Amino acid sequence: MTTSFPVTKTGLRFGLATALAGSLALTLIAGPVRAAEDPNPVLAKVNGTEIRKSDVALAEEELGPSLAQMDPASRDDNVLSFLIDMKLVAKAAEDKKIGDSEDFKKRLAFTRNRLLMDSLLASEGKSATTDDAMKKVYEEASKQIGGEQEVHARHILVETEDEAKAVKVELDKGADFAELAKKKSKDPGASDGGDLGFFTKEQMVPEFANVAFTLEPGKISDPVKTQFGWHVIKVEEKRNRKPPEFDQVKSQIETYVTRKAQADYVAKLRADAKIERTADAGKPADAAKPTEAKK
Repeated sequence: MTTSFPVTKTGLRFGLATALAGSLALTLIAGPVRAAEDPNPVLAKVNGTEIRKSDVALAEEELGPSLAQMDPASRDDNVLSFLIDMKLVAKAAEDKKIGDSEDFKKRLAFTRNRLLMDSLLASEGKSATTDDAMKKVYEEASKQIGGEQEVHARHILVETEDEAKAVKVELDKGADFAELAKKKSKDPGASDGGDLGFFTKEQMVPEFANVAFTLEPGKISDPVKTQFGWHVIKVEEKRNRKPPEFDQVKSQIETYVTRKAQADYVAKLRADAKIERTADAGKPADAAKPTEAKK
């Protein structure tokens, strides 16, 4: 007769214990678990004071443009050396009680306020640059640009009115405008047949623009005088200006939205504050310095 043994709580525990023991044995056989790599390791110690990777990153952010031409390895090494020297000199300054001077305290307060201001404005700017906000600015600007007219024109630039009249006579007789521009025009674009491409009215001097935007495509102007000399103008084409694609100007829009948000925030703080300027506010900064006592 076969005897069956019921599964008891004790037996179940024994089974789990055995399984865990087996797992532990496999873990030990596999070797020790490696510690997770420190994301912010210590790079140097100066008299026991640690300098970490995050300290180097912060210093690189602050030093900015002066490091732009360095390769990453040289940059990190130079910044670490700078931080080591800074720690040494700062400690020496503390030993000399430089931090107790009134001048140092004023400079420290100014730096603290500047950092507080920069940090808050950076936060305000970042929170304002949402996709919706940037798309709204783009759409509003596109409407203004889309209604603006552009002209594609060529011109021949000469020194005198008589020269310009002679050029006009040749063109009226059927001379090719581009070829004549290459021969006669003193403008740097003469080699391109006097081609100016597309431009808006505001991009040209008024005397030139007024004529160019009045002419119909294919027509040639009479001589036009500007500060540069005498022009004969031919309009090739007119069109409504096309706005650039969003991705082409996204970085510019982001900068605009950021700066506007920051300026609006400061304006609101000013509006809510009580600001009083004294009579001394208009005096030069040097006037505020105490004069040296005469002996």
